[in-house]
Amino acid sequence: MKIGDKVRFLNSVGGGIIKEMRGKDIIVVEDEDGFDVPVLARECVVIEPVANVEPPKPTVQVSYGEPPRKEALKVVVEETPEGESITAVLAFLPVEEKKLSSTSYEAYLVNDSNYFLSYSYLSQGENGWLLRSQGEVEPNTKVFIDEFDKSSLNDLEKVCIQFVAYKKDKPFKFKDPYSVELNIDTVKFYKLHSFRENDYFDENALVYKLVQRGRVEREFKVSPEEIKQALFQKEEPRRPRIQTIKKKETAVLEIDLHIEELLDNLNGLSPADMLKYQLDKFNEVMTENLRDKGRKIVFIHGKGDGVLKKAIYEELSKKYKSVYVQDASFREYGFGATMITIK
Repeated sequence: MKIGDKVRFLNSVGGGIIKEMRGKDIIVVEDEDGFDVPVLARECVVIEPVANVEPPKPTVQVSYGEPPRKEALKVVVEETPEGESITAVLAFLPVEEKKLSSTSYEAYLVNDSNYFLSYSYLSQGENGWLLRSQGEVEPNTKVFIDEFDKSSLNDLEKVCIQFVAYKKDKPFKFKDPYSVELNIDTVKFYKLHSFRENDYFDENALVYKLVQRGRVEREFKVSPEEIKQALFQKEEPRRPRIQTIKKKETAVLEIDLHIEELLDNLNGLSPADMLKYQLDKFNEVMTENLRDKGRKIVFIHGKGDGVLKKAIYEELSKKYKSVYVQDASFREYGFGATMITIK
């Protein structure tokens, strides 16, 4: 017997729970009415032993920190033949295009290739270069790399993108590391027409090509020394005013129909006025070249919502049924150009 056992009296009616042990023979039982009854141990029988008390289980500490990291999913890359050559673009977009005077801007790095790019984005200041962003861009992906407002534009007059190209879990053709420096014309951030339709964003963007099909896009720069030399050098004999025209069979005439390329001032022009001017330019070029058999003309109209492209095709079906029409090379012009061959 032990404290807590439930017992029944042998020599009388009743019973209870052992509350106290007094020596070897006497126990104190608390009966059903709550009274303590001293009795001889041999005059009681245990009818329900006290339940065995299990030792307390060790406290399990629950951590509410970072969840366990899941194994990273492998990126499935849909490769294309043209993606084997690196094409990379730096793009700037206004956060609020309708509030250009006060909006901030976002910078994106576009990777138009089959390769992963490990990149660093830097800007040059008075005391040297500053790392603005660093990371990895997956194949055929664009990634946000920076946000800034107009007060920071002076810090972005000269930037640099450095990156290394590679593939994961498969052999690949080695690519030399790239380091491309750009002089940014920060005045363009104040002009709405600087942000144009492009192949990479639904929104208008200011796009700088870093690498095009594996080749670094070089900026055309003229130093003060070169300007001075050009001013003082002797004038070369001019070509004759009238010359025999020698046509190249493979010559392609490119006409950019973006309204900003056709007009310097757009004030007071409605969308209908702009479209009419673009179509007039289109018809002017077509009329000038209609007798030049074999001439190839590429009209760059942009991807956009397709209004200009649709209008061009309507003009072709009405006035120029004999020409051959096709989409221009995607590699050269993206989705935003049409090639016409004069027959």
